[in-house]
Amino acid sequence: MAENNATTGESAWAWQHRDGGAIPGTGAAAFCLSHADAMPLPVLISVPHAGRAYPDDLLARMRDSAWSTMRLEDRLIDHVGKAIAAESGASLLVAYAPRALIDLNRAPDDVDWEMVAGGPVHGGRRPASRRSRSGLGLVPRRLSGLGEIWAGRLPHAELDERIEQVHRPYHQALGLALESLRDRWGAALLVDLHSMPPLSGRYPDEPSAEFVIGDRFGASCDAAISARALAFLGRNGRPAAHNRPYAGGFVLDRHGQPRRGIHCLQLEVCRSTYLDARLAEPSARLASIARLLAALVRDLSGQVVRLGQDPDFALAAE
Repeated sequence: MAENNATTGESAWAWQHRDGGAIPGTGAAAFCLSHADAMPLPVLISVPHAGRAYPDDLLARMRDSAWSTMRLEDRLIDHVGKAIAAESGASLLVAYAPRALIDLNRAPDDVDWEMVAGGPVHGGRRPASRRSRSGLGLVPRRLSGLGEIWAGRLPHAELDERIEQVHRPYHQALGLALESLRDRWGAALLVDLHSMPPLSGRYPDEPSAEFVIGDRFGASCDAAISARALAFLGRNGRPAAHNRPYAGGFVLDRHGQPRRGIHCLQLEVCRSTYLDARLAEPSARLASIARLLAALVRDLSGQVVRLGQDPDFALAAE
C-alpha cells in the first residue's frame, strides 16, 4: 500500500491485498480488501463511493457522462482512505466499481422500478423508498441540474448481474473482515468513509461543518465512540456535526451490531478540505487531512479495544 501513499511516506507494515467481485462486462475486480499482516488496529475503513472503473458501455448510455460521474463520485476520497490506512495500520476496503453502476450504500431491493425494463419480476419487492424515488437508489437515476442520467431503461437481467457480481460480494467481504477483527480484538470498528460538498451553517455566524459523524442516531455504534470522534475533532479545531445532514445508510444498517461488538460509523469529509478550488483534483491539504484522520482512527481504536475487553460485550457476542 505504501506505493500508493506518497503523501504520508512509507507504510510501517507489510500489506496483503485481495481483489474481489467483478465489474460486469469487463472482468475487472469490483473492489480490493487490504490489511496489514500485523492487523495493529481493530478498525476497517471502507470507501464505497469513490470507484472510477467505468465500463465503456456504461458511459455510452449516460446522457452526460462527464457531469454525472463527477456528481456521483465521492471525489478521490479513496486517496484519503489509502493514506489513513498507510499511516495508521487500519484495514481498508475500496470499491473500484463506480456508484453509477451500483450504489453499495443502498439495500439491494432499494430500486426505482420505473427505470428497470419490465419492472420487478419477483414477488415481495418493497416499494421504492423516498431516496430511490428522489433518484438516488441502488442504481442512481437522476441528478439535480441534469435530470435523468440514462438515455434508456436498465434491463432487469443486468441489474441482477450487478447485484450478484458487485454488491453481494462487497458486503460479504466487508462482513467477514469485521468479524475477523472482532474475533481478534473483542470488538471492531468500521469507518465508512465518504465525502460531501461544502455545507452551510444554520446561522450566519456559525462555522460550517467540515466533518459529519453518522451512527444512525445511535443504532450502529456505541455512543462512547461517536462522542470520542466528535470530541477529537473539536479539540483539533475542526467543526463537526452529528447525524445531520448525514446519519449513514445501508452499510451501517447492515453491518452495525454494537451488542455483538461490531461498531459502525459513517464519516463525511468536506471536499474543500482535501481538493482544489474546483473540487476536482487533490490539493496540498490532502496530506494534513489524512494525518488528522489517521490520528482520529488511532484515538478511536483505544475506545474500541476497551469495549472489546468489557465482559458484557463478550457475552453479547456469543
